[in-house]
Amino acid sequence: MSIEKNINGELDVRVLIPIERHKLLINLFKELPLNDDFVFINDHDPLPLFYELRSIYGDVVGWDYLNRGGREWKVKVKRLEESKEVEFEGISTLLDLNIAEKSKWNQIVFHRYGMMEANTTMELIASEDPVDIHGIFIRKFEGKHKWIYKKKNEHEFVIHITKLDNSGLGDDGFSVVNEFDLRPFPPTERHEMFYKAFADIGPGEAFEFTNDHDPKPLYYQMEAESKEPFRWEYLEKGPEDWKVRVIKVKNKK
Repeated sequence: MSIEKNINGELDVRVLIPIERHKLLINLFKELPLNDDFVFINDHDPLPLFYELRSIYGDVVGWDYLNRGGREWKVKVKRLEESKEVEFEGISTLLDLNIAEKSKWNQIVFHRYGMMEANTTMELIASEDPVDIHGIFIRKFEGKHKWIYKKKNEHEFVIHITKLDNSGLGDDGFSVVNEFDLRPFPPTERHEMFYKAFADIGPGEAFEFTNDHDPKPLYYQMEAESKEPFRWEYLEKGPEDWKVRVIKVKNKK
């Protein structure tokens, strides 16, 4: 998968679905020569990608925000030094949680998990047992994933998480592949962002959004107009912040 640069020499990855964006950007850095760079535009903060690149390549990833917020997050990525990527053995990707603030662990792990294909494995490294993350996997993905401690020492934990065939992509399961905040935008743009996010996901995928009031009218509009089945789940119900997960349901045969 490749896309053309715009007139400013930037890659607007918003035209791709999230999983394809991820594959493209990971491969671009892998092939990036020393001191070279590229600029990409995304519709949400791509910070989890930064931590994944750092986990795989080390502290050689230049990451500069040229624009923050809204639907146009612009980042300049540069290779600062030569380095060898971690050689994977029995895993498809690696996340070293020690390089990230603990408050961002959930965002990083579950964003990447949503991108995983069935029967692939993610390795987590942490200096403490990520019990909160483990609890979420048990609640949300019971029977749809494997969680194995490869190391479990006092200050060193290595965990392998495998997405099983039906994990997140079955009739009842799902993968969250996008998350965004509608509050900074006027109502007309909020509707546009919502419908684009729904169009971008496939059956068995989901997105989450935050609003400053109950978006129930949007639900009723979707209920009346959508030709694709969906589920609407409240994660937070006010009074100031309303957070909703929208899942595109896989048609049952």
